[in-house]
Amino acid sequence: MELRKFFLERLEAEAAFSRKVLERMPEGQSQWKPHERSMELGYLATLVASMPGWVAMMIENEETQLKGAGETLQPTTVKTGAELIDLLDKGLARSRSALANTSEEHLLQPWRLKAGDQILSEGPRYITIANDALSHLAHHRGQLTVYLRLNEAKVPAIYGPSADEWR
Repeated sequence: MELRKFFLERLEAEAAFSRKVLERMPEGQSQWKPHERSMELGYLATLVASMPGWVAMMIENEETQLKGAGETLQPTTVKTGAELIDLLDKGLARSRSALANTSEEHLLQPWRLKAGDQILSEGPRYITIANDALSHLAHHRGQLTVYLRLNEAKVPAIYGPSADEWR
């Protein structure tokens, strides 16, 4: 199987799972967090909504700056469920296009994530897409489902049944 096709299929599945979670976001709770060291609900939801767009960023750039000069991964928190879905859809569209327009050879080339001069992650683009975009998205989406549960919102089934959808 081609890497481009594999990543497109995974991206579509992960975006669909994320959409199910984002559609259940409680309105007016964006500043809530379960612990003082935790992310705010709105920030975490914005992060999950923006992460499908990371695939495009990783294909189109040789590296990304986490902080400092250049590009940043720090999303601005959006306020409504509709804005979250719009952010998800825009990032998904960019990543679909980037995957359609890249080559297998390009996916084998290195990509790195930096914070200033420090390299946080570096490896072949296809590995960093798998780990730093798609697996990382699943991690934060899992956090978000816990936030939903703690806010009495129904948790959707993702990789298997949910107590809220199992009958």
